[in-house]
Parts: sequence; structure tokens; C-alpha cells
Amino acid sequence: MSNLSLFEEKQVRRAWNAEQEKWLFAIVDVIAILTNSSNPQTYWRVMKKRLMDEGNESVTNCNALKMTAADGKQRMTDVADTEQLLRLIQSIPSPKAEPFKLWLAKVGYERLEEIENPELAAKRMRTIYEQKGYSEEWIEKRLRGIAVRDELTDEWKKRGVKECREFAILTAEISKATFGMTPSEYKDYKALSNPKDNLRDHMTDLELIFTMLGEASTTEIAKKRDAQGFFDNKKAAKDGGSVAGKARLDLEQQSGKSIATKENFKALPESAKRLAHKKSTS
Repeated sequence: MSNLSLFEEKQVRRAWNAEQEKWLFAIVDVIAILTNSSNPQTYWRVMKKRLMDEGNESVTNCNALKMTAADGKQRMTDVADTEQLLRLIQSIPSPKAEPFKLWLAKVGYERLEEIENPELAAKRMRTIYEQKGYSEEWIEKRLRGIAVRDELTDEWKKRGVKECREFAILTAEISKATFGMTPSEYKDYKALSNPKDNLRDHMTDLELIFTMLGEASTTEIAKKRDAQGFFDNKKAAKDGGSVAGKARLDLEQQSGKSIATKENFKALPESAKRLAHKKSTS
């Protein structure tokens, strides 16, 4: 939805929460854009009180951060993540907010459809990648990679690995053993500066293949050893990544080319992206 670019507008102040891996947006800035209010701070105070009286949890969970105001001074400002902000937008009676409300209704309906028929989720994902300009061959590998990743994380959950932080550590172990770089180092290598950039969406076909090999190998090793808990699975992750790392080095020696490249999707010519979008909407 094009109107979601609102979150990228310069007048909307935002801050990156590295721990939660979320953008936090200044609520009054969004209100100013959607309502054209001459005093968005007052609008927000009145709206906030009304929503709190209604028991709205989105308001209760909103935090405050110091952000640079128009006069250049640092002031405490109420902020919300994307999910909270979209919920608040539903309570703003404004023509500019209406497209968001329609979009949320559409997404909600699609999500319910996907619960009933999971194949629809894969089809929609494929369509999104096509619209962005990715090739059919790349999409096939990306979707297969998602399936391999899901199998691995399911195995970790069964083996007592805690989600979020421990998952991230084990993933970094696989990546370092496969490519000689952790995911964060790999993103720097590819010059992906936006924290929300998905590294795998910027990988070449071969990078995806070796990523899959590392994760699939880790899954098989964890099963074979009946690895339990974080430390057993950390060893399995290193060994699984090493399987892919050795195969990568062998191919690099045979081909004379590095598998890890600085290529990323942002380098795809705009003409190719426009052509792909045209094909997907025709």
C-alpha cells in the first residue's frame, strides 16, 4: 500500500530500538500529517485520554523517548511501534486515515483466509517478490529457504532453545561457519544500512543455496546427536555451518569466484523493477 510510505516521511521522527528490533515513531508527527491539526500535541492528549478511558491497551503500552523538537531541543515524546501506530490510526476520524483503515481491513481478511488455507500465504508471498522484480528462479530458492529455516527453528524449539536471542546467536554461528561472516557483518558487507533490511532478500542464488545447506545440515546434525539445550545446539550449528563452509570453499576454488558478494537487490536496475511490476499487474 503506497500510503504506508507515511512512516518513511522525513517529518515523522523515528528511533530504532535495537533490543526489540523495531522502529518507534513519534505519535504527534503522524497525527499532524493525518489530521492537519494546528496543535497535534493537544489532539493527542485528548485522544489519549479518551482511548485510555476505553481501556485501549495500545495507548497504555506506548512509551516516551527524547526526540529533537522543531526548535532543536530534546523533549520527551510519546512513541509507538508500527503495530501500535496502526491501531491508533483506526481511532483517528480523518479522510487521510481512511486508506489505512481500508488496508487494515483487507489485510485482516487475507490473514483469516490464510489461516483457513495456508497455501494462500505462499502465493501472496510469491506475488510480492514478483512485484519487487525478483526472478522466478530466485523466488523458488527463497521460498525453499524459508521452508528449510522453519524446519530448523521448529527443531530448535523442540530441543529447548529459546527464541529471539538464542535463535539469533545460533543463526550467527551457522552464518560465520558458512560464509566467514555473521549476519550483521554480512549486511555491512552488502552495504545494507537499514536495520529492517532482510539479508536473505539481498542474496544471490548461490548465497541462498549455501545458506540453505548450512541450516539443513544443522537440522540433521541436531537430530542425529539429539542435541538438547542451547550449548549442544550451538555446537551443532557450528558443525552444520562448517559443512556448508567447506562446500563453499571447494566451489570457490573450482570456479575462481567468491560466493559471498557485495551484490544486493537495491542494485537491480530500476528499469528491471518497473518491468517486473508491470508484468505482475497486467
